[in-house]
Amino acid sequence: MKFTAAQIAGILEGEVSGDPNVEVDKLAKIEEGTAGAITFLANPKYTSYIYSTKASIAIVSDSFVAEEGLSTTLIRVKDPYKAFSKLLEYYNKVKLNKTGIEQPSFISESVKHGENLYLGAFAYLGENVILGDNVKIFPNSYIGDNVKIGNDVIIFPGAKIYSETIIGNNCVIHGGAIVGADGFGFSPDQEGVYSKVPQIGNVIIEDNVDIGAGTTIDRATLGSTIIRKGVKLDNQIQIAHNVEVGENTAIAAQTGIAGSSKIGKNCLIGGQVGIAGHINIGNRVKVQAQSGIGRNIKDDEVIQGSPAIGYNEYNKSYVHFKHLPKIEDRLTQLEKKQKDNG
Repeated sequence: MKFTAAQIAGILEGEVSGDPNVEVDKLAKIEEGTAGAITFLANPKYTSYIYSTKASIAIVSDSFVAEEGLSTTLIRVKDPYKAFSKLLEYYNKVKLNKTGIEQPSFISESVKHGENLYLGAFAYLGENVILGDNVKIFPNSYIGDNVKIGNDVIIFPGAKIYSETIIGNNCVIHGGAIVGADGFGFSPDQEGVYSKVPQIGNVIIEDNVDIGAGTTIDRATLGSTIIRKGVKLDNQIQIAHNVEVGENTAIAAQTGIAGSSKIGKNCLIGGQVGIAGHINIGNRVKVQAQSGIGRNIKDDEVIQGSPAIGYNEYNKSYVHFKHLPKIEDRLTQLEKKQKDNG
């Protein structure tokens, strides 16, 4: 789909300098721009590329003054980075704006859905599924019995939503994610033989949640595993049964959260963090990558290490840790000197 500079300027509330009728149909970095592409200039370090780029349109600041001749049409805006982000969002919506039901697919007779449903080929909708408006379910996805999904939700190829799951509005679930699988519940007898503890709860995902590819969120043993509104989950995260993740918390890839732990609001959790079960993490906590959390964490703490300790305490300790070989040599020399002095 092609757009003119004038159309794009209208979307971004910008002003065209150059040919308003020039058309583009792709996006590009400014240093890699080619004919038919639109790019942007936000970082001053890339200013030189505005004079050499082959992109047909460039989004620039309304304060930009060219020092050389330009071959590209400019769209002047207040904030080029935000404007380009808005354009990316718009482009993504257009690209994903599919409707209709592809075949083969399976829809149970008891399914209820709103307007503008898109259901990709080989998708499955179980009994009593309820879908809101503008839901897009891409091919090879599975939606189990009694699942409820709100408006403007996108479920990408191969995602699996198990029974009883509740998903709010404006959520995105990427390919390979599994929501609502059994929690890791097993009980050993006196001989160490494990018996499965039935997992009869569900998962609740509130509004504006993004779930990355390959992430798994287990159903609760009883009650609900809850992902609060605004949460952003990266790829390949494990969230165990009865966990609660607070509003607007962001968690990076390969983090694992054990059962029944509670994470507060507006936390930032780095990659490969391990969080033990049955602990509470406060609000606005920052956990550095590869940390291990085995205790409760108060509000506003910054944590690093495994087992995790205070961020400043960790850095002070690490200074000494780096010098351990030198310290050992000094101790060895002192011991030898003391021994020689008898």
